[in-house]
Amino acid sequence: MPSPIQRYTPGERANHWIVAVAFVLAALSGLALFHPAYYFFSTLFGGGPWTRILHPFIGLTMFAFFFVLMTRFWGQNRISDTDREWMSRVRDVMANRDEDLPEAGKYNAGQKYMFWLMVTCMLLLVVTGFLMWRPWFAGYFPITLNRVAVLVHAASAFALILGIIVHVYAAIWVKGTLRAMMRGTVSEAWAKHHHPAWHREVSDK
Repeated sequence: MPSPIQRYTPGERANHWIVAVAFVLAALSGLALFHPAYYFFSTLFGGGPWTRILHPFIGLTMFAFFFVLMTRFWGQNRISDTDREWMSRVRDVMANRDEDLPEAGKYNAGQKYMFWLMVTCMLLLVVTGFLMWRPWFAGYFPITLNRVAVLVHAASAFALILGIIVHVYAAIWVKGTLRAMMRGTVSEAWAKHHHPAWHREVSDK
C-alpha cells in the first residue's frame, strides 16, 4: 500500500488553524460593529465596548500569522500561463471533467487566485484598520481619509468573507482535501489525480 504524502508540516497546519480561528472571531466582532442587525454577536466578546476594543487586536493577530503563511507560500502561488489556461476551463472543473485539464502543481489556479485575494484583502484590512483605529491612530489622519478607510475596510472584509466561504466549500467538495490540513498528508492517488505535477515533483525527491 503506497505511503501517504506529506502536504503540510505540523507548523504550517497550526499556523493555518490559528488564522482560521482569528478570522472567525474578527468576522463576528466586525459584523457586530458593522450593522445593528448583527450587534448580538457582541455578546460573544463581553458587550459592545469590549468588542470595539478586541476587534483590532484580533485582526492584528490574524494578519501576523497570515503573514507567516504568505511569505512561506508566496513563491508557490505565482500565476503562470498554465494557470490562466486552467481558469479558462473552470466550467470543466466544476463539472468534474478534469481529465484533459492542464496539470496542477502543489496549488491549482483556483487556489492561487484565492491566495492572492486573501493577500490583497488582508493588506487592505490592516492598513485601513490602522487609519480608523480610535483612539490610537485615527486622529492623525483627515476625517475624509478615515471615512474612505471605513468603506474600503468593509468592502475588503466582505470580499474576504465570501472568499473564505468558497475556500471552505472547495475543501469539503474535493474529497481528501480536509485530511491534508487535519493530518498533514494526502494519499498518493489524491496527489496524482488533483496535483499531478506536484506528485511527480515529490516522487522524484
